[in-house]
Amino acid sequence: MELAGKTALLTGATGGLGRAIAEALAGRGAKLVLSGRKAEALEELAAELPGEGHRVVPSDLAEPGAAEKLAAEAGDVDVLVANAGLPGTGRLPEYTSERLEGTLRVNLEAPMHLARALEPGMVERGKGHMVFISSLSGKSATPLSSVYNATKFGLRGFALGLRADLNPLGIGVSIVSPGTIREAGMYADSGADPIPGLGTGTPQQVAAAVVKAIERNKVEISVAPVQQRLLAHFALASPGISVKVASGEAGQKAAASVASGQTDKR
Repeated sequence: MELAGKTALLTGATGGLGRAIAEALAGRGAKLVLSGRKAEALEELAAELPGEGHRVVPSDLAEPGAAEKLAAEAGDVDVLVANAGLPGTGRLPEYTSERLEGTLRVNLEAPMHLARALEPGMVERGKGHMVFISSLSGKSATPLSSVYNATKFGLRGFALGLRADLNPLGIGVSIVSPGTIREAGMYADSGADPIPGLGTGTPQQVAAAVVKAIERNKVEISVAPVQQRLLAHFALASPGISVKVASGEAGQKAAASVASGQTDKR
């Protein structure tokens, strides 16, 4: 799908990844409907983007019914980029029921509700594309990330199944799965150091992957150095060995560092 002149709804627009994605989409000529919790930040971002016709629709997707309301206010859109996400680190008993439900709602339920609401219009118009920002954590389980793993494994499975439904109808569905990203994501949020030797990616690389996924109708693009991609592939094929390795001293230490830095962001 060519992005020039198309309308794209982007959730989580004011985060590190969201800003990079917004700039990349606007740079290809798309008109953006920017969504996030901070109205002022959204307005500032819209004013900074190239092109015209961008608008903002503030929304807290952790609230019940917010995704359906957002879809209605966004109107007819050609592209959905479901990027909004909450941290899901820490041991399960540390979560209140409210925080657990909010994380599930933002990371998994909201993308599903948005897709459900926007699909009929795309099918009627005979064009459209949906991109779901997942994670290599949707392929490889790690310590202190059971909630986050659940949402990303689920989102990946949902997107693949939805693609099977919509591909024959000419509607594209893609997954973009970042690994460790510097300047954004869990390591940037928590202040923890990435695991040595595995490398990092950038928000701009994620944004470029989103554009590529839409324009070339890619099924899935992983944004990570080759060693991270190989480890994630191995984890899918051999989860028992992968979990055992990840639960070792180095993995536990890295996970604890991230989880402790995200305590107030769950």
